[in-house]
Amino acid sequence: MSEPNEQKRPQIELVCPAGSLPALRAAVDNGADAVYIGFRDGLNARNFPGLNFSAEDARLGIEYAHRRGTRVFVALNVYPRPQLWEGATRAVDEAARLEADAVILADVGLLQYADEYHPRLNRHLSVQASATNWRALEFYERQFGVRRAVLPRVLSLAQVRKVIEHTHLEIEVFGFGSLCIMVEGRCALSSHVTGESPNTHGVCSPAHAVRWEETGAGRRVRLNGVLIDEFTPGEAAGYPTLCKGRFEALGNVMHALEEPTSLNVLDILPQLVAAGVRAIKVEGRQRSPAYVAQVTRTLRAELDACLRDPERYRPQAAASAALQRLAEGRTHTLGAYSRPWQ
Repeated sequence: MSEPNEQKRPQIELVCPAGSLPALRAAVDNGADAVYIGFRDGLNARNFPGLNFSAEDARLGIEYAHRRGTRVFVALNVYPRPQLWEGATRAVDEAARLEADAVILADVGLLQYADEYHPRLNRHLSVQASATNWRALEFYERQFGVRRAVLPRVLSLAQVRKVIEHTHLEIEVFGFGSLCIMVEGRCALSSHVTGESPNTHGVCSPAHAVRWEETGAGRRVRLNGVLIDEFTPGEAAGYPTLCKGRFEALGNVMHALEEPTSLNVLDILPQLVAAGVRAIKVEGRQRSPAYVAQVTRTLRAELDACLRDPERYRPQAAASAALQRLAEGRTHTLGAYSRPWQ
């Protein structure tokens, strides 16, 4: 599908997640400029039971969004194994048939296929491609006609600026949602314990490997038999991933790799605007429609306020509090964006 008139495009798009048709409607109705979805084919990085779109749901969702001026991107961002190749190309065909506004791809074979067979279908480079420098982006643009790239959440604000200075690709960055300590597209931690990873199977810590155990002291959670965490009665228990588990290290039980927390860029929105970022992305296709509605509504208001007057913009206390209540671990951070020594 061809690009809309550039003059009608917002200065920065708010790109929101939709793991279901109700979530898509929630994002659209609360001010998303674009939503991203996945098919029920195991070919996107949120491959959980009960999540994602059938072809009919995708058709209905795309029609709903387009009637309201919202774009829809289809994520096909795993690296398909040989037995999944035909299904992956059919998914690209389906995205084109449904008139999605873009496909989000990581695999070079799928990028080549989309470029060759569906040249009018916009191609966005997924965060799973792990492109962290402008030379890599230049390669994807030259070889596959990529129009936009989603940067991994390991770059500092200074590094984001550097990338934008050296490319005319549209740059999309994450603005809110769960963090990962790994460079997206390069993590094998889940595969180490379960044999499945986001890169190949579209899921970190697959649900079939998760076991909850109720004990007299509280709740335990295991991943393929490995004890990931223990929670006292009444303690909030998040979804078990290896990197956010508590382990004994140096004689102490602690979050040895990463504490559960969420990224939140409200404090640096003016800097992102000044840097030339073209889209702010919200993580969370696995989240509920209520979550999607609240985050979209809050970020819509804050982004609009920032775009009206970037120099005077300050995050509203109520907005920060609302996002903190939705954050993983009830805390948020600027993550890698904040490296003042650079």
